[in-house]
Amino acid sequence: MLVSLVNEPRDYAWGSTTRIAELEGRAPSGRPEAEVWYGDHPADPAVVPDGRSLGDWLAAEGAGTGAPLKLPYLLKVLAAASPLSIQAHPSKEQAAAGFAREEAAGVDRASAERTYRDDNHKPELLVAVSETFTALAGLRDLVATRRLLGALGDAGRPLAERLAGPDAAASLRETIAWLLSGAAQAEVNAIVAAAAQADDEEFAAELALARHLDDAYPGDPGVVVALLLNLVVLRRGEAVFVPAGVLHAYVEGLGVELMAASDNVLRGGLTPKHIDVPELVDILDPTPAPPPVLKPEVHDGIERFSVPGIADFALQHVAVHPGGPAAVNVDGVGIALVTAGEVEVEGTRERVTLIPGCAVLITPDEGAVRVKGSGDLFVATPGR
Repeated sequence: MLVSLVNEPRDYAWGSTTRIAELEGRAPSGRPEAEVWYGDHPADPAVVPDGRSLGDWLAAEGAGTGAPLKLPYLLKVLAAASPLSIQAHPSKEQAAAGFAREEAAGVDRASAERTYRDDNHKPELLVAVSETFTALAGLRDLVATRRLLGALGDAGRPLAERLAGPDAAASLRETIAWLLSGAAQAEVNAIVAAAAQADDEEFAAELALARHLDDAYPGDPGVVVALLLNLVVLRRGEAVFVPAGVLHAYVEGLGVELMAASDNVLRGGLTPKHIDVPELVDILDPTPAPPPVLKPEVHDGIERFSVPGIADFALQHVAVHPGGPAAVNVDGVGIALVTAGEVEVEGTRERVTLIPGCAVLITPDEGAVRVKGSGDLFVATPGR
């Protein structure tokens, strides 16, 4: 069965006023439009043609399985015009323990001080839809970071000294805790001021971003935390994968995002929202590493983004065109979304034509769908 899905954009302040409207081929609303959710997450479920939420429909219909069903993933279109908060997400074990702890303490799930809103992990994958998508993802190799700090002169020296220990991960964990504690504000201010004046060919983009972040969040220690992260500029169709504990922040661009169905976020700066520093540091993976860019497997012209050990989701990207792939396998319950062109998706009984921003649920009994037309199609499914 194929079931059409619609939803309204969420108006987070960092959202673009134009990108989602342009994708959907309509006039801008005049408000920031940050995300469109295509899933059954109770915070903002998609709606099926009879007016029910997707969650209610899946509970009643079971998506062809004969039993109530809940999606293990959440598919989104994300449009950032300004930086999101620096953040990390817990592992499944950390989320279960944290959620149980806050439930036992009686912390209201809607409270701004609440850290764990569910007991699930939130690994996430983002594929660039715009020509470029800028992000910060993962902690940079410390040899390179010390070169960047060297470009800041005397202002960068205290931070470089803190990062000079023999254990890179331990040094980073302790330094991030110090930066976010409030005790380092004088050093933060000095580094930000030096970054505003510094001129370094190797790190020109990182320094320019620091100036941009300080304009958006003046005095925020997250501006300095951002200087410890890999700057990633994805080209259209390229992807970044963020596993548990990895600090990241999306900066600017339009993308398709797929994640485990969770709302657990530990923030680390660039936000007026609650930051639980001890809990962030506890769940943090401080291991420096290259940017976590994810390469797809390509079979029969279809790109498949999947990660070993992540059973919640996988994402297929299909360039649909005459002579291209005619069939797309769908393992489990799927959601198909078009971001360019016009694509006809045909199941065993229904046929749906999708234009950019339109999505359709594919029930597990289909197994595969046939596609034709010309455009970019993304198909989310459970992982392997």
